[in-house]
Amino acid sequence: MARTCSIANALEVIGERWTLLALREVFFGVRRFDQIAKNTGASRDILAARLRKLVDEGVLTREQYEEHPPRFEYVLTPSGQDLHQVLLMLMDWGDRHVTQGPPPIVWEHSCGAVVRPEAVCAHCRETIRPEDMARQLP
Repeated sequence: MARTCSIANALEVIGERWTLLALREVFFGVRRFDQIAKNTGASRDILAARLRKLVDEGVLTREQYEEHPPRFEYVLTPSGQDLHQVLLMLMDWGDRHVTQGPPPIVWEHSCGAVVRPEAVCAHCRETIRPEDMARQLP
């Protein structure tokens, strides 16, 4: 029997290449379908299906910006905004373990330092390491 797992549940919503790349674009401020398609390289039918699922799952909303003809853009919901750290961690992992050479994009924090995400405990602010965690059953 498969383990009940929140990671598996999350992957049902966002665990597909074109979904994550579409979310990347929305985080970069790209909200319109044509530009998301251009920047991701996804086919229009696949991208439409992925965006529809993100809307259905409450990760994005579709907001009308023009009436004639009706045109819409995609906006992050609070649920979608909560994926920001996930995408940063995934980008950092890719920069360190997959990308050959320097990272294709380097982000600078408002403090002036290069962004390097780190998971920390919300209570004590210490770095979260696997060996410091213990499983609690509900």
